Amino acid sequence: MSDGKMWEIEDGFLSGGVGTICGVDEAGRGPLAGPVYAAAVILPPHLDIPGLTDSKKLTDKKRRELFPIIQEQAVAYGIGFATEKEIDEINILQATFLAMERALGQLAVKPDLVLIDGNREKDFGIPVKTVVKGDSLSANIAAASVLAKVSRDDFMLEMAKQYPEYGFDIHKGYPTRAHYDALRAYGACPIHRMSFLKKFYGEK
Repeated sequence: MSDGKMWEIEDGFLSGGVGTICGVDEAGRGPLAGPVYAAAVILPPHLDIPGLTDSKKLTDKKRRELFPIIQEQAVAYGIGFATEKEIDEINILQATFLAMERALGQLAVKPDLVLIDGNREKDFGIPVKTVVKGDSLSANIAAASVLAKVSRDDFMLEMAKQYPEYGFDIHKGYPTRAHYDALRAYGACPIHRMSFLKKFYGEK
């Protein structure tokens, strides 16, 4: 059996006749550098994945343990991202939706309903329902949060090899004192989001 709490939201739709439900979540809206990632996951109804919850509440080790389990047991999943350049061009909200659209586009199975973490809706051509704190309440959204977070972290670990002076392997591009110190010392690198650094550089 599954953790009933993590399936309560889905159960409400499943009992109402909705067939295939997909969860979508993002990772990396707040960093100063790197892309924003999103994942879309369709789990078999009532699948129990022990320890599955909001990726932010999990250790890196636990997220990495869950990552292949989700991939193996999901009916379908997709992972997408929008680059730092796209973020600068269309803003972080629209770039997040773009990453979600790309993740949904990779699904081998078309869902009947998409559950998105948060309170911002987007027309993806599929019925959408937003769920505040959905990554802690929905198994599908929680699974998506893990795939998005691990995928983005892995990308930033690779970037840390290219740009070791910034410490991306530690803070993953998020605004920390060490990150700002590196920006003062070395300036921005090609994966920095310049739209996020306007205040830092005193631009209006």
